[in-house]
Amino acid sequence: MGDYYWDSKIDYLSKTRWLYYNDDYLNFLVKSVWKMNSPVRIIDFGCGYGYLGTKLMPLLPDGSTYTGVDAGAKLIGHAKEVFQHAPFKAQFYLGDIQEIALERKYDVAVCHAFLLHVANPKEILQKMIDCLVDGGRIICFEPHWISNMASYNLDGYFLSDVVQLGFLQELFERDALRSGKDGNIGIKVPVYLSQLGVREIECRVSDKVNFLDPNSDAAKKGVLFNSLKEDGFGADTGEELQFITGLVNRGASVEEAQKQYKLESFLSKVFNNEAVLTCAPNMKITSGIIER
Repeated sequence: MGDYYWDSKIDYLSKTRWLYYNDDYLNFLVKSVWKMNSPVRIIDFGCGYGYLGTKLMPLLPDGSTYTGVDAGAKLIGHAKEVFQHAPFKAQFYLGDIQEIALERKYDVAVCHAFLLHVANPKEILQKMIDCLVDGGRIICFEPHWISNMASYNLDGYFLSDVVQLGFLQELFERDALRSGKDGNIGIKVPVYLSQLGVREIECRVSDKVNFLDPNSDAAKKGVLFNSLKEDGFGADTGEELQFITGLVNRGASVEEAQKQYKLESFLSKVFNNEAVLTCAPNMKITSGIIER
């Protein structure tokens, strides 16, 4: 077996997850929307280093437990370090979600930015459902790339100067048709859950908006700037031929790929420490109840 891609991305994951949610909104969801007022057993599909566990577990009643499953040995090792001294029970399993067998004993099944990376999201959702007890809750935090791309304001520039929305929409759709992996899946999860028989389905959107403020504390601004770069906005485009070839292999014309390269190359230059940027990730959060 070759190296697991996400094992090399621990630093990226650690630097970017905080861009997507406000802590008070997660608190609102847990306590006022999902009303988790008694201890629950949570299982996290594709847990990575346990990001969701670090955010949700402190909000839950004493006695709640957290179980994470991931195919990355380094990610699981890092997760065990992160949760080593946690005041709640946490356990982690190294395994392929596609193959692992799970008992039907959990109250809550969650995933974060996981379904977009699998070619069979409905099958994974069914596995999440199958490990839940009657009355259990499934919760999916997944992206909707095109609404994210439409939600940038770089001061001094039109959005069309830095983002080709029409081209990107078609690119994302072609990617999904070709590979089954869908960066816009966040907006589709409610439909999939309904088709799988889940009840009381609700879909919300994260209220997080990041503002790169020129008048803010320099250290905090630097952290945000670096995290946005790490997340891909204004990132280095690399070698032109390789960039264009990659897009052509994804179904773009040479002309489209050349235009996208010029645009992203331009963005990588103008998005600097002096830039003023407002952006909203628009992560979709879908939840439902299992009734058998």
